Amino acid sequence: MTEEIELTIREAIPDDAQQIIDVLQKVAVETPYLVMDGNGEPMIIEDMEHNLAELYDSPNNTLMVATLDGQIVGTASVSASKQKRMEHLGEIGISVLKEYWGFGLGRTMIEALIDWAFEGAIIRRLELTVQERNERAIKLYEKIGFQTEAVMSRGAKTDDGEFLDVRLMSLLID
Repeated sequence: MTEEIELTIREAIPDDAQQIIDVLQKVAVETPYLVMDGNGEPMIIEDMEHNLAELYDSPNNTLMVATLDGQIVGTASVSASKQKRMEHLGEIGISVLKEYWGFGLGRTMIEALIDWAFEGAIIRRLELTVQERNERAIKLYEKIGFQTEAVMSRGAKTDDGEFLDVRLMSLLID
């Protein structure tokens, strides 16, 4: 039996700060595929609220949230520079609570970011890094149209100190 869930994807607002902090902290512990691992400085709600307000007003940065029944279950972001010569390069970050893996949420969120980039006039290149061992994510990115540009040896490491290769992938927005 296939379970169908209805999600809303929208831009994050300052009122989402605490839920975003909670989701990011949980995701950091649930997955070995992210750079963050839950051992860093705790996020402060006032800082998150401020960051969200700035992102909401930025023409080349965004943080989107996926909500289910009012609860945030995933985030998707594009981070870009304020510098004129680099403002067109957007780095993607995706986080989904483990309980919602396998429902197509990652794909839906990436497509929302791509649509956002197309609608704006600034971002013309989206890029991301992904661990070589995350084969499922790599296949998804390739299906969407991302190309591998490089494999970075020792681009990350596990909690046990094992070095991991990381792919740099990109998608041009034309």
